[in-house]
Amino acid sequence: MRFKVVFGIDMETDIGSWTPEYRGVREGTPLLLELFEKYDIKGTFFWVGVTARDNPEMAKSVAQAGHETGFHSLYHETVGEALFPIPGVYPLLPEELENRLVIAKKMVWDATGIEPTSFRSPRLFGSTHVVNVLERLNIRVDSSYPMYYFRKQLEPYHPAALDWTEKGEMKILEIPNFADLSMESHDQYGRDRDQWPLFRTEGAESLLEHIRNFLEYAKGKLDNAPVLCFYFHPWEFAEMPQGEIYSGEGYVKPDPFIVRNCGDYALRQLDILISALKNMRAEFTTCRDLAQVFDRM
Repeated sequence: MRFKVVFGIDMETDIGSWTPEYRGVREGTPLLLELFEKYDIKGTFFWVGVTARDNPEMAKSVAQAGHETGFHSLYHETVGEALFPIPGVYPLLPEELENRLVIAKKMVWDATGIEPTSFRSPRLFGSTHVVNVLERLNIRVDSSYPMYYFRKQLEPYHPAALDWTEKGEMKILEIPNFADLSMESHDQYGRDRDQWPLFRTEGAESLLEHIRNFLEYAKGKLDNAPVLCFYFHPWEFAEMPQGEIYSGEGYVKPDPFIVRNCGDYALRQLDILISALKNMRAEFTTCRDLAQVFDRM
């Protein structure tokens, strides 16, 4: 079965913004660029506004390598509706959102020289309000839909203005993030169906098994060839601190799986994953290019 693959790279501070450090952006990004060049594939790099502002040379180098420039909020904040609670992390008020996205988009544009036309919500916490604001800002693609949670949409679609999880007549294209819906979930939010970060916590072959299962599950359910959208982070490809992390006023302790096997192991597993997907006849594309395909349909 032929299918398309989108690699979205969320460009943020280390460990999902639990630290203010940029080791991943500065050390992990060049490794990703080398790997993508090895396989002649392009990704969509979703830059947090302040990350692009603080790392303009890296932002430029990614763009100059031919990868798509997207954006990923201003400070890696919750821009939409939280799917599960995170202590100390609160959603923006609806009145705050548009101005913050305008600023974030401009920061990324200034750093790269390229106007972003694709967006992803941090932690995939999107909403109907978010897609409506993005449409007003002429953003062509939103890649925030968490398939593991909503389980309605299995392929890219144009959302409804009154409910972003339903198909409608909006111009913006919504790209669901891959999840293995063929499996039974044992998590109250369905997060064990999500693909992240299986490639490094359980290995590339584990993720490939879920991919094969989903492709079988999707047979007869799709209008078009399958599109598998993944998300990764540059900090996964640099050594990350284990255990407690000092945050300025105290310590935070991420769940162990979040930082497990970051660094060389993660890079080797991503290499294996890309090679296997190539052998499965996957076509790698970007959010921007995918929008052009769906605009012609």
